[in-house]
Amino acid sequence: MKSSQTIVVTGASRGLGAHICGSLLNKGYNVVGISRSGEAPKNVTAIACDVGDYAQLKETLKHTLKDKTVFGLINAAGIASMNLAISTPPETVEKIIRTNLIGTINTCILFSKRFARNKNGRIINFSTIAVPISLKGESIYIASKAGVEGFSRSFAREMADFNTTVNIISPGPINTDLIAKVPKKSIERIIDRQIIQNNFSRTDIATLTEYLLSEQSNMLSGQIFNVGGV
Repeated sequence: MKSSQTIVVTGASRGLGAHICGSLLNKGYNVVGISRSGEAPKNVTAIACDVGDYAQLKETLKHTLKDKTVFGLINAAGIASMNLAISTPPETVEKIIRTNLIGTINTCILFSKRFARNKNGRIINFSTIAVPISLKGESIYIASKAGVEGFSRSFAREMADFNTTVNIISPGPINTDLIAKVPKKSIERIIDRQIIQNNFSRTDIATLTEYLLSEQSNMLSGQIFNVGGV
């Protein structure tokens, strides 16, 4: 049991983030969930906050987590928009970059200070298999996630001296709200380009997440795990 270890999960209100919260609870972790709405699965400590707003995030975490020793950070918050770049409104571009990239950087910076003091920590950021595939109609979303990958790999080197690992999980399509409006043919094109051409579940991702939090993953950092393979 990991009853003394607290894991923070962003995007905790639904989809993959909510599933990861439930999975970690079942493994005995204390789980804190961050979402804009402040919603999270039962028995998860819920925090309402916009990860894209650094000042708000810093102030919220200072009060709600002041007595908690955080061991892991999982950045599962993310939004997407299936549009050609030429037809994507500027406000949508800003929203995607703000949540996916800036939000990830914000949480990493804030929690890394805790990990550095404790000389121990795990950070798991989420990208997408659409980055190496260069999926048509996802250029803005891909730009935000490619930024997450580049940041995470460099950040892993910065955190190595503090016994903190930083890894990236890059899944193919999962049946969540994130891809609810993506055309079926687009989903099929992604699966056709995966090495393992099968659908996989949120449980597959949660299992990998749990492994990257474990002691068995001590020597893994700066790695991109393309689930499905490319």
